[in-house]
Amino acid sequence: MNRQIYKISAFQYNNMGGNPAGVVLDADILSENEMLNIAKDIGFSETAFIMKSLYADFKVKFFTTVSEVDLCGHATIATFNLLRDLHVIKSGRYTQETRAGVLQLEIYDKLVYMEQNIPKFGDIIDRKELMNCFSMDHNDFYADLPIQIVSTGLRDIILPIRNLKTLNQLKANSNCISKISEKYDVVGIHAFCLESINEADAHTRNFAPRYGIDEESATGTSNGALACYLSKYSDDNNDRSFEFEQGYTLNLPSRIFVKVTNNQGNIESVQVGGSARIL
Repeated sequence: MNRQIYKISAFQYNNMGGNPAGVVLDADILSENEMLNIAKDIGFSETAFIMKSLYADFKVKFFTTVSEVDLCGHATIATFNLLRDLHVIKSGRYTQETRAGVLQLEIYDKLVYMEQNIPKFGDIIDRKELMNCFSMDHNDFYADLPIQIVSTGLRDIILPIRNLKTLNQLKANSNCISKISEKYDVVGIHAFCLESINEADAHTRNFAPRYGIDEESATGTSNGALACYLSKYSDDNNDRSFEFEQGYTLNLPSRIFVKVTNNQGNIESVQVGGSARIL
């Protein structure tokens, strides 16, 4: 049977870079094992499988090459930009059923924004635990912000680095990162600094070897968590819009947009957005 499989780059920047995802339409009859095998064959960090839903406009399942995950930001952005471009949907509001819950989507002419869960702030981690993950010393950390687990659907360790040069020079120890990720039951480590190359609010790198991803060029859920983290530790309790850049060390420049709605210091909504292109 011929199945509609697309390769899409989400969060692309100036028609370059982005993070590739597989998108499989009409996946209702596929077993989870078949989905995993298709994801392995495609070989991208995540592949989205689109199905009918009793609770939302669409049901979407996400697979890495290793296992199913609850949610994937860049694969969601890829999916709904594609559905719009294929004229399956129009601009407007839609919902997707995921293992992280039923989430809202806003579809625009060139962008898609996806709702994420209200942030959950977890453990603050001692920097000593991460030293061997990147062969760092104490001067490499940004001292004014904590290393903390944050989730808007997927748990990540948010790691502040002092400057762009240090961030770009990090050499990841995948085995160590996997062990830390298993210990704290997180997807991986999302490192960032407040310097940027192209006038972004932060420059980021994402490492998730526990799920077979040594480094990813654009991560929606992780940057959603980062926006909430920056909002939490800011003196500004107003609504915020963020732009993050990622993927430059992989020669895949990416742009991720995040909107955070704040009510007197309490985050009430988080949306992650981006554009996409067919590869």
